[in-house]
Parts: sequence; C-alpha cells; structure tokens
Amino acid sequence: MHLTRLRAVAGLGPALDLACGGGRHALAAAAAGLPAVGVDRDAEALAGLRRLARARHLPVAAVRSDLETRYGIPFRSGTCSVILVFRFLFRPLAEPIRRTLAPGGLLLYETFTTEQQRLGTGPRNPDFLLRPGELRELFADLEILDYWEGVTGGERPEAMARLVARRV
Repeated sequence: MHLTRLRAVAGLGPALDLACGGGRHALAAAAAGLPAVGVDRDAEALAGLRRLARARHLPVAAVRSDLETRYGIPFRSGTCSVILVFRFLFRPLAEPIRRTLAPGGLLLYETFTTEQQRLGTGPRNPDFLLRPGELRELFADLEILDYWEGVTGGERPEAMARLVARRV
C-alpha cells in the first residue's frame, strides 16, 4: 500500500473501498489511520467486515450497495480522500469514481487484464478484463502517479494492471 500518499490526503475525507468483499483494503486503510468505508452488495461479507473492524477497533463503516446499478457510488461528489478498487471492473463506474474523489484525492486501482485468459485461472469474461492500456485510458484525466501492467511472478501468476492516480 502507498501509506505515505494515503496519509497525506487523509484529511480530505474517508477512504472508500469499492466492491470490498470482506474489506481487506478498507481495514488496511483504517489501520493506516484513515477513516474507511467498505461498499459491497454482499450483506454477509459486510457483516464480516463490521465484526473484524469492531474486533480490531478500527474506524470502518460498511455500506450495502450494488455498484452495478444506475445509482452507482452512494457518496456525494468530491467527498472521498482515497478510492480503492481491487479485482473489480465495471467500466461505467469510471466517471463516478473520478467525481467522488476529492480534489487532491487518490485512486488506487488494480484488476485483471485480458492476458489472464492465457494463464487459465481467474475471470474469463471479457467484461471483467482490461484491454492493454485500458486502465490508464479510463482515468487519463487524473494525474497518473504510478502505473504497471504485466504478469506477476510466483507460484500463481496473475495478469494485472495497477494504477495510482490523483484528482487535480
């Protein structure tokens, strides 16, 4: 995690973990000193997040919302210091993500690329896979601070794109 960058913008609003599942990234942001909100449509996963946050005494709220509806992100424009998106892709959210970030706020985004199909694991549906360079294109109007795209090493390689960007 980019802790120094995250802490520098913490005063702009909460960190928002979209499609958070069990809230691993929301919990990490809260442990780093940011108030955090996990958003997901899975009520059981959110209940688990609430339990973990209470047990660890971390400031994490859990909000149930289906991000793949016309309602999008359930936060006002310019209210979040950080938006975290990991292993989730719903292209119509790109504009709401930009809009929800506070000026100076950060976006950390990581998800699979089409190269993942070649590896034989993970998502296969092209709707859930980024084309080469697509993540950078989706957020071209943000200031790109860090970008990587490729195949990770290790026992179970994954084809990923990673972006860290700031709303100016």
